[in-house]
Amino acid sequence: MRKACLVLTLAAAFFAGFVVAQRPAASDAGDKKSAKSPMIGHMVYFSLKDNSPKAKQKLVAACKKYLTKHDGEVYFGAGVLAESLKREVNDTDWDVALHIVFRDMKAHDTYQTAKRHIQFIDENKDNWSKVRVFDSLVN
Repeated sequence: MRKACLVLTLAAAFFAGFVVAQRPAASDAGDKKSAKSPMIGHMVYFSLKDNSPKAKQKLVAACKKYLTKHDGEVYFGAGVLAESLKREVNDTDWDVALHIVFRDMKAHDTYQTAKRHIQFIDENKDNWSKVRVFDSLVN
């Protein structure tokens, strides 16, 4: 039991350190305000009309092509459902997930209207049967 608690504590400390390390440092009075504002977690879950492995990988590739390296992006990840994780609490009604953490609300809002984001939507929306977006304030 002690060993499990120690492992969980170390894992939590590592993750907290990773998130803090990804935050930009405040360099002047103007930056201090944005450094104190919460980051925005932008999680998108796509259900596909054609949910073949090839179609899933095509969407993941499109996420990587169009949705990475936007100004203010702290973390990016995209991938398919982990089918081996089948617990009662797992929601498995989706095919591809997109996870982006933005430095602040301004970076999130800029991303929403960015040319590459719009192009991603235009090129991929025809295969989406359902899209769920979960945005959260992340400290």
